Amino acid sequence: QVQLVESGGGLVQAGGSLRLSCAASGRTFSNYAVGWFRQAPGKEREFVAAIIWSGATTYYADSVKGRFTISRDNAKNTVYLQMNSLKPEDTAVYYCAADPRLHSILVAHSADYWGQGTQVTVSS
Repeated sequence: QVQLVESGGGLVQAGGSLRLSCAASGRTFSNYAVGWFRQAPGKEREFVAAIIWSGATTYYADSVKGRFTISRDNAKNTVYLQMNSLKPEDTAVYYCAADPRLHSILVAHSADYWGQGTQVTVSS
């Protein structure tokens, strides 16, 4: 079992920044690919970013490329999502997810483990 807890969400003005954290406990976190997803009210959950177990390779949705950066510190069992130049359309509940298979996160948009989510609200 892997337990994931997100933090760092909040209210920010358009153009501002936030850094989300996903803290993991349980099994060896460094064995897992981790992704960030988001879900806005009335919309389906969408993929935001992903990072492989070592942190050497990252992936982004086109909508956030150049503005968001995913990173991880396996010594701290934590994955981060630095969000810059935020827009009102980035408003959503953000979830982190972990899975041994990167394909699950990138293609199937599924994962064995999910956090409870953290709210990000960007005002115009």
